Amino acid sequence: MIQKDLAHACASEITSVIINDIGDNYFSLIVDESRDSLVKEQMGVVLRYVNKEGRVIERFLAIVHVSDTTSLCLKDAIDSLFAQHGLSLSKLRGQGYDGASNMRGEFNGLKALILQENPYAMYIHCFAHQLQLVIVAVAKGNIIVSEFFVYVSMIVNLTGVSCKRRDQLRQIEHDKIVTLLDSGDIISGKGKNQETSLARPGDTRWGSHYLTLLRLSSMWASVIGILGNIQDDASTSDNRGMARGLIDRMNDYEFVFALHLMKYLLGITNDLSLVLQQRDQNIVQAMSLIDTMKSQLQDFREEG
Repeated sequence: MIQKDLAHACASEITSVIINDIGDNYFSLIVDESRDSLVKEQMGVVLRYVNKEGRVIERFLAIVHVSDTTSLCLKDAIDSLFAQHGLSLSKLRGQGYDGASNMRGEFNGLKALILQENPYAMYIHCFAHQLQLVIVAVAKGNIIVSEFFVYVSMIVNLTGVSCKRRDQLRQIEHDKIVTLLDSGDIISGKGKNQETSLARPGDTRWGSHYLTLLRLSSMWASVIGILGNIQDDASTSDNRGMARGLIDRMNDYEFVFALHLMKYLLGITNDLSLVLQQRDQNIVQAMSLIDTMKSQLQDFREEG
């Protein structure tokens, strides 16, 4: 109880400082919503403004629980939050969300509802998220790549469906690392050779697909090992058959080629995506980075 009171007091003081820093100036709103570990819908609210020294400031304001993620519910939650902190919607000059229809819908999205009250609150789609969505759409348009990621998802799901299998995968990877360290084939050091597991890719967060491919590549032998265990020990014939089929697929040239191809391509776009998310980035630098990435992709297409 004391810890909660202290946390609440600190949050109240910090929020007060943020609101006082904004004062009567214009500001922008950045919102994203997702489910927490208890499967409750939560909305994160960030304010962006220029302080008295002329610096662009970005401050996290609150996490608000919402009953659902419809645009009307999100708008009501924002109105309540603004009223709680004495913020005026008339001072809003920008709004930024992801590409979901409840956010950016032309007629009924959160963007449209706010623009109805304040036509000066211009909407800007997150550049990094746009890049990820473009890559998702293009990749799914190629049958080989689309099929490849279907199999990757099946591998992740089958090897990580239970704590037991995840622990087995970690143990196999741990034993492999210990053996390589003992033989001197790899070196130890801070941040190196950390025990890990396969990351579950997200449809619109293409960086998560890149992380999945990196881990699948580095844990290749361990993943095949755990699939072999499932093939031998699984309680159902469906899982045994799926494990065998995935082992065969991982040993197929087309799958291995797609893995290395997409790992390279997503590495290029992932670097740009991370840079676009940096706070000190501006439109001139961003355009220059995009040109550089396009040149890299064109060179790879022509020369391989």
